[in-house]
Amino acid sequence: MKKILIIDDDPAIRQGYQIRLKANGYDPYFAVDAISGITEARRHHPDLIILDLGLPAGDGFLVMERLKLTTRLSMVPILVVSARDRLATKQKAIKAGASAFLQKPVDNGVLLAYIRKILEEPVCWPRSWSARRGNVPRAHPSPTAGSMSIDA
Repeated sequence: MKKILIIDDDPAIRQGYQIRLKANGYDPYFAVDAISGITEARRHHPDLIILDLGLPAGDGFLVMERLKLTTRLSMVPILVVSARDRLATKQKAIKAGASAFLQKPVDNGVLLAYIRKILEEPVCWPRSWSARRGNVPRAHPSPTAGSMSIDA
């Protein structure tokens, strides 16, 4: 069972993710702020991190920065899900090491399609290498749901 760490301070969102992810065969666990997110990632070594950017005790960009410094976690894909402005935030999140960016609120089907696609794709480069060079290739192509292409 794939372990997914959700770092989000909104209890309703965490509960919704828990229901959806468990129903689809994933093992979700949670952190409510940046510091506990980094701690939980180090403790459990997730297969995927779903990360909100607006967190107490540091934002999601701090989390990505710190995870890049940990060899075992530098290759863990990160799906950023945020209410922040998509145009201003998506590119910054990808450059910081996110595998993909979704705007809140997120449709359940779209979220699950992204999760499946990200977990199916082999990770062939550490985020830290590319982010350090400022050359971040697309780690995961845009997933598709049926005949619909999903823009990451």
